[in-house]
Amino acid sequence: MSQPLRVIFAGTPEFAADALAQILAAGHTVPLVLTQPDRPAGRGMKLQASAVKQLALEHHIPVAQPLSLRLDGKYPDDATAAQAAIAEANADVMVVAAYGLILPQWTLDAPRLGCFNIHASLLPRWRGAAPIHRAIEAGDAQTGVVIMQMDAGLDTGDMLLTDVLNIAEDDTTASLHDRLAHMGGVLVVRALVDAQAGKLQPVKQSEAGITYAHKIEKAEAAVDWQQSAQTIGRRVRAFNPFPTASAQLGGDIIKLWCATVEASAHNAKPGTVLSADEHGVCIACGEGVLRVTELQRAGGKRLRAAEFLRGFALAPGQCFEPHVGS
Repeated sequence: MSQPLRVIFAGTPEFAADALAQILAAGHTVPLVLTQPDRPAGRGMKLQASAVKQLALEHHIPVAQPLSLRLDGKYPDDATAAQAAIAEANADVMVVAAYGLILPQWTLDAPRLGCFNIHASLLPRWRGAAPIHRAIEAGDAQTGVVIMQMDAGLDTGDMLLTDVLNIAEDDTTASLHDRLAHMGGVLVVRALVDAQAGKLQPVKQSEAGITYAHKIEKAEAAVDWQQSAQTIGRRVRAFNPFPTASAQLGGDIIKLWCATVEASAHNAKPGTVLSADEHGVCIACGEGVLRVTELQRAGGKRLRAAEFLRGFALAPGQCFEPHVGS
């Protein structure tokens, strides 16, 4: 690397922290980090700093946590203070990864090279908030990371670099997240090197194949047993770790962490327990059978099926409650 760039970094969760760590390891200067305000978390609901803020503080990097960046919005004082901090940072570029705030035009124009976004999908597929979840839920065979030149639209900017990753049959959002986070860090460091050398070649996104990865809602966690085992199995993987697929049996809410799909035919009502042993709990679906191998009772621990069944009796013939609206 010739001359290190001055990089403002804007991000919040672990996905973003991986990229910040790799930018720092590559020798770039980070004069300012933007991240979401501390939020209540854990059993005691104490204020907790984001993963990005924790890493920034470890490296003695100044941190700004505005509630908004809109100068004409609800929090103009926050936005004005952030504008001053960004100007003082005198950055070459801003790297954005899962930040959580909309960047107004003044922010996009502030660094001389603009703002690079790390997006965890193969744009234009899965623009929006939850691309990893939605790719698994939809049964996509591949995903990846795009480094995008940000513009005022929702993930509509020109693509600068792309890398592809195969989605394994047993991938969950948790496992795919970690691989994509590492890939994003590697790719954005490459983009910074190419930017220094003037080698970036922006590519406009295709107008075909646009899909939107809408934010994950807790209400989506409830399993609809009328759906096929394949569909439910994908949703179990997509919602691991959040919001975690769940089903009701009597007065108990049971979280379903891991499951495999069985092609077995059956004549049972969807939601009926067909078998329950150390190999898993087999449940009839609208088509096929779902074998759940990791479960969790409300207030309990996530357990393999054998351990779960020692503390919670499940027997063939019992039936999970139908999904509301089904």
